[in-house]
Amino acid sequence: MARQDRQNRDNQREEPELIDKLVGINRVAKVVKGGRRFGFAALVVVGDAKGRVGFGSGKAREVPEAIRKATEAAKRNMIRVPLRDGRTLHHDIEGHFGAGHVVLRSAPAGTGIIAGGPMRAVFETLGIQDIVAKSIGTSNPHNMIKATFAALSGIQAPRSVAAKRGKRIGDILGNRRDKDADQAENAEA
Repeated sequence: MARQDRQNRDNQREEPELIDKLVGINRVAKVVKGGRRFGFAALVVVGDAKGRVGFGSGKAREVPEAIRKATEAAKRNMIRVPLRDGRTLHHDIEGHFGAGHVVLRSAPAGTGIIAGGPMRAVFETLGIQDIVAKSIGTSNPHNMIKATFAALSGIQAPRSVAAKRGKRIGDILGNRRDKDADQAENAEA
């Protein structure tokens, strides 16, 4: 009995509470001698709302099985994204995949998630609260998500940039803090 309790605790500790969102389901038909055989393909995004997110796709003859396979694939392919103040991106970035081209811009507090379709699911599961995103090019959910992940994997935290350049974090963030101070002075005036 103690062994099962220990395994349950290890599983809970190992896998934090994950949020999964179903982005889309496609029904595909294979024409055979007796008629059509239907299969389903699911696209799922999984995240912990604290900076980790992943996506996966799964195919099966039944919808629940396809969703389960996609969720397992998403859990295996999770990436960590550094967030500023736990609510937005550190800097603006573009991502490309095939015909998919997305532009992600950090936003001030209170902006919300301004993004459509599959990108919104990625940001909600990632834990981003303020972002402005635009999809240019394809509206195919697979390519949009892959382009979004290409952009998110290119996000760098100021700490890592400072370490690579051999500078202090204040030197890297100098412009941002000056802008924030200027905005505060203009708001008071």
